[in-house]
Amino acid sequence: MADTATRTMIRAQARTSGRRHPLVATAMVLPLAALLVVVFGGWEAVVTQASSVGVMLGR
Repeated sequence: MADTATRTMIRAQARTSGRRHPLVATAMVLPLAALLVVVFGGWEAVVTQASSVGVMLGR
């Protein structure tokens, strides 16, 4: 039983201490981003929001 707890602790530590590769993170985010684009009105809404953020950051 103690051996199982030790292995679990090692796995948990490896997950929190490791860094995710940027391509893996991108692959995880893209499906959600695509879903949000479809749900919230397509590319025009995305472009409008990005433009608004760009204007706000430019001030």
